[in-house]
This record gives sequence, C-alpha cells and structure tokens, in this order.
Amino acid sequence: MAYTRGNLAVQPKRKEEADRLYREKTKVVTRRMVLPLQEKLLYMLTLGVFVLVAATLIWRYVHIYDLNLQAQKLDAQIASTKKEIATFQMEKQTLEQSVAQRAAELGYTMPSEDSTIYIPLSSTATDGDH
Repeated sequence: MAYTRGNLAVQPKRKEEADRLYREKTKVVTRRMVLPLQEKLLYMLTLGVFVLVAATLIWRYVHIYDLNLQAQKLDAQIASTKKEIATFQMEKQTLEQSVAQRAAELGYTMPSEDSTIYIPLSSTATDGDH
C-alpha cells in the first residue's frame, strides 16, 4: 500500500486507462560544479602554506631531537670520563703512598726538613730563557 500524505490507509486514486499507455520516468541528474580557476589557485596556495608550515615545524622538532640526543651522548661521555678520572686518582694515591716505601727499598733516604737543596742554574733554565 502506498504512503500518501502521511497516512497509509488512504489508497491513491487510480489512473485512467489512457494514462497507462505510457509510463513516466524521472531521472535525477546531478551536475558537478567546476571550481573557478581563481578559487582553485587559492585552495592550492592555502594548502602549500600549510604544508610549508608543517614541514618547518617537523624540521625544527627533528633538530631539537638531534640536539637532545647529542646532549645525552655528551652526558654519558662526561660520566664515563669522570669514572676514569676517579680510578686514575685512586691509582695516583696508591702510587704516591708506595713511592716512599719503594725509595727506602732502593736505598734512598729522606732529607731533613732543615736541609737546603741546591739546583744548578743550567738545569732550571729553559731554551727560551737564555
């Protein structure tokens, strides 16, 4: 049953026999609206500006990421160098403590606090001082 003016109970009027000789067809035609050239150029320019801004922002973020990576590598290198310095200082202290003992083993004696050590003048002068 046909739906007529909001009521399903109403039957549509029957067409006469003369009207049945042909059948009406309706075809929906959609026409595409073509954008004008100026509007296309405006859209392309806007899109180009957005792409340029996005590329600039991405490039800056990549640059910042690279700087942060370099800073982290430098921090790690500084930490490892500090560890090496600490081990070398420990080694230096142990060597300084063993110098007096080693010198005593080799037969050297400690000079007294009052004694004066004379160094010849020729051994203290450098090449540029003459």
